[in-house]
Amino acid sequence: MNTVLIIVIAIAIVIAVISGLSEAAGFLLWSALVVGLIALAVLLFRVFKNRGRV
Repeated sequence: MNTVLIIVIAIAIVIAVISGLSEAAGFLLWSALVVGLIALAVLLFRVFKNRGRV
């Protein structure tokens, strides 16, 4: 599941870079950043949640 979140973060970064090149699609930049932040928050939550279990 963590690999899926890493892939989502990578896609969000790619969308952010691509949409940054086009002024007409500026809203894609913000949506990509939001999706990236959500994916990062979920990833960190899962990492810290599983940290106690060894």
